[in-house]
Amino acid sequence: MKDEVQGKFITIEGIEGVGKSTNIAFMTRLLRSAGKEVVVTREPGGTPFAERIRALLVDPDCDPCTPDTELLLMFASRAEHLAGKIWPALERGAWVVCDRFTDATFAYQGAGRGIESGHIGALEAWLQKGLRPHLTILLDADVQIGLERAGKRGELDRFEREELQFFDRVRAGYLDIAQREPERVKVVDASSALARVQEQIGRHLAALLEEADAAD
Repeated sequence: MKDEVQGKFITIEGIEGVGKSTNIAFMTRLLRSAGKEVVVTREPGGTPFAERIRALLVDPDCDPCTPDTELLLMFASRAEHLAGKIWPALERGAWVVCDRFTDATFAYQGAGRGIESGHIGALEAWLQKGLRPHLTILLDADVQIGLERAGKRGELDRFEREELQFFDRVRAGYLDIAQREPERVKVVDASSALARVQEQIGRHLAALLEEADAAD
């Protein structure tokens, strides 16, 4: 299904505090300067109904839920997001830049919470119908660095309040995905200077733009 859409789907992944928002803004500027329509979105969330699910998931005062409940809420949000924003944008030829997607589910609910990857993969196959990102930028940094940065932004959400060991597992889950799919997932050292980080991101985007132009 991915090859049938007109647009390109780019995701940016990483633990808390790695600079996703700053670099999404950079990516958006670069793609728009190349003449692309860009739709910027996020997960969980992206549509009004999906954002209401997000509010529940990140609320630090919400009653604890089981890992299975958390997983199903993530995919409920994703189902609405796909139908309401991602598919329509890709079908008309827009480039979608998404702050986290299913890789985050494998990292957080899989590696972090301990849910079997087969269960996550079954939901992925059912809802996404073959859609996977054309390019994923994984911003990687030491967990302690990321959490210190996140702590400076204000009140921590439900995920940001997890223990250090949880984020160690999440980071390891992300790096395992990158090792298995190096053609799609590009690891960028988020602890580097911003100029260096954006130079690497720009190079990966330029390669995708060149590939897209060659296919037209």
